[in-house]
Amino acid sequence: MIKPLVVIQGPVATRSGYGNHTRDIARSLIAMDKYDLKIISMRWGHCPMTALNELDPKDKPIIDCIVNDKFDRQPDIFIQISVPNEFCMAPDGKTEVRPGKFNIGITAGVESNVMPADCIQGCNRMDLVITTSKHTSTIIKQTIWDKVNEQTKQKEDELKITTPIEELFEGADLDVYKKVHELDKPVVDELAQLKESFCFLVVGHWIKGDIGEDRKDIGMTIKTFLETFKNTGTSKRPGLILKVSGATFSIIDRDMLMAKIASILKGYGNNAPNVYLLHGDLSDAEMNSLYNHPKVKAMVSFTKGEGFGRPLLEFSLTGKPIIVSNWSGHLDFLHNEYTTLLPGQLTQVHPSAADRFIMKESKWFTVQYQYASKILKDVFKHYKKYLERSRKQGYYSRTNFSLEKMTEKFTEILGKYAQPERVELTLPKLNNSGQNDSPPKIKLPKLKKVNV
Repeated sequence: MIKPLVVIQGPVATRSGYGNHTRDIARSLIAMDKYDLKIISMRWGHCPMTALNELDPKDKPIIDCIVNDKFDRQPDIFIQISVPNEFCMAPDGKTEVRPGKFNIGITAGVESNVMPADCIQGCNRMDLVITTSKHTSTIIKQTIWDKVNEQTKQKEDELKITTPIEELFEGADLDVYKKVHELDKPVVDELAQLKESFCFLVVGHWIKGDIGEDRKDIGMTIKTFLETFKNTGTSKRPGLILKVSGATFSIIDRDMLMAKIASILKGYGNNAPNVYLLHGDLSDAEMNSLYNHPKVKAMVSFTKGEGFGRPLLEFSLTGKPIIVSNWSGHLDFLHNEYTTLLPGQLTQVHPSAADRFIMKESKWFTVQYQYASKILKDVFKHYKKYLERSRKQGYYSRTNFSLEKMTEKFTEILGKYAQPERVELTLPKLNNSGQNDSPPKIKLPKLKKVNV
């Protein structure tokens, strides 16, 4: 049997959310053992391309699949993991292409409440779109743009999604992310310098946007923490750990973040609770050690929007409390009875945070900061009460959102939409004279596509 050729194009080697998801998709396809898998490795902005290690037995099969973009036959299935406006486009960004017989676009989509028109167009170039959450698929389905005649300025038609959409969560690797007691030494040594025994943890990219306007809302997370505990005795108050970066792990990136933090702290003088920046490239095992460290008591996220929210899922496997915005992709896996969801409202995207994907015309979530402050204080004072609830979230995540469960669902999706037949190769029989009885018979593959 010749296995169907599946080609993934995505940022498989990068330290990024899309990089993590590309590696997950690759591991799922390898686990299925049905396909001849090839991977085209792409860059992802300025994110470091250091995520794969040849000495890691989980990474080596992925590395062995990485090739250039030349193939001896057309892929039976082509999977592109990216932002949708790039789907099925040549490198010139102008020419549409169809690399595979069946083309699948996988995306976290959008964090606000509107998808850009060129992203809807990109989705419609694919045979199937797979999103990481109900939030993303809902926004794609609800977004409708007017097609306007440039000369008459009159509406002629509507642009909306016409391609089928499926949802596939990002499964957690339970071999890595789990409750542990033995922690990696570099993490232990680093956190030994913290005098507080109770710390809140923030994880994510701190990217552009004024205070209160960046996507993870890290600036207002810091300010809310400071306001909440500024009058608490120095020997009794908690600390705040920021495991954040801009896009890289460079010294320039670190210094830029330190300057942002300092500008917020400046108004509090010597009365400010301690805020710690943990900056650098941590392995998955080291991240799990950070999550499990006894000084790390809870994760906090004032995020304005998530296509999925991977760190929240991974942290939940420790069974520790999570305090997070009550909107967008992470609500798929964070149970409302086991997690503290912060109320808020949709607000206009600020120009300082807007770009071609997060449009200033769109909206995303802003938490009620005063309510969030009360929750931070209550979690600090009555930690055991919250811990009892959050342990149930750990079990819920393990049993429903593992990499194995993701592979099961991915297998179902491929079987439903794009299950090519294997090529049956019949070898010729040799007669006594050593001549072929007949030429070999080869059954050509046919792609099965279900009309939806």
